[in-house]
Amino acid sequence: MELRVIYDTHRRAFENMGIDEAMLIHLKEIGPTLRLYGWNPPAVSIGYFQSMEEEVDVDNARKLGVNLVRRITGGGAVYHKWELTYSIILPEIKGRILDSYKIIERGVVEGLKTLGLEPKMVGINDIAVNGKKISGNAQTRKYGGLLQHGTILMNVDVDEMFSLLKVPDEKLRDKHIQNVKHRVTSLHHLGIDVEFEELQKRIAEGFKYALNANLYEEELSSEVMATAKDLEVNKYATREWNFRR
Repeated sequence: MELRVIYDTHRRAFENMGIDEAMLIHLKEIGPTLRLYGWNPPAVSIGYFQSMEEEVDVDNARKLGVNLVRRITGGGAVYHKWELTYSIILPEIKGRILDSYKIIERGVVEGLKTLGLEPKMVGINDIAVNGKKISGNAQTRKYGGLLQHGTILMNVDVDEMFSLLKVPDEKLRDKHIQNVKHRVTSLHHLGIDVEFEELQKRIAEGFKYALNANLYEEELSSEVMATAKDLEVNKYATREWNFRR
C-alpha cells in the first residue's frame, strides 16, 4: 500500500473536522492518507449521536475559549488539548467493523512500542498501557470509504477535563472523576516527555509497519482544501450542526 502522510500542525476544531471529512470525500483522488495533527485552541468534540448540551458545560467552554464541535464519527465526548490526533482514510475494509478497528489501531500500538511501552488493544476501540487508557478511536464509513481517527494522550488533567464534560450523575461526580483518574494515563504520566513532532514520526512509522505501507509525504491539493474550507464554514462551525439533537 502507498500511504500519504501529512505531518500537520495544530488547528481549530472546525478546520480539523473539515479536513478529515474532505479527505474522505476525495479518497478516490488522493488515495489512502494518514494525517497527524493537534488542536489550537483546545476543543471538546462530541460523537455524532450525542447532544452538546447534555455532554458539555457549554458556558464554561465559552468562558475558557474552548472550541466545541460534533464529529461525523460515533463515540463519546473528548477533550482535546495535550494530545496527538491521527486520522486515516482507506477504502472500506471488508468484514466486521471490529476487525477494521484492530487493523488500524495496530498502527498506534506499533508506534507506541517504539517509545518502550507495551500497549494493548482493549474493548472495541481503546488502547491501554499498564491497564490504563491512553488512546480512544472512532470510525465512520461513508462516501465509499472509511475514516478512523483517534487520540494519543501526551498529558492529561482529569479535573480540567471534567470542568468541561458533564458526568452521568452529578451526585457521584467526585467518585466518577477519581475512577477516571485510575483508568486513564498519558505519555507524561508514564515518564515519557516526547516532542509533538517526534511523536508524529513514531506513529507514522507504526502505521507503516502495521499496514505494510510505503510512506510518502505530500500535502493535500487546493481542491481538497477548498472542500475542507467549505465544510469548516458551512457545517462544522455552525450551531445547526453542533447543537442539533
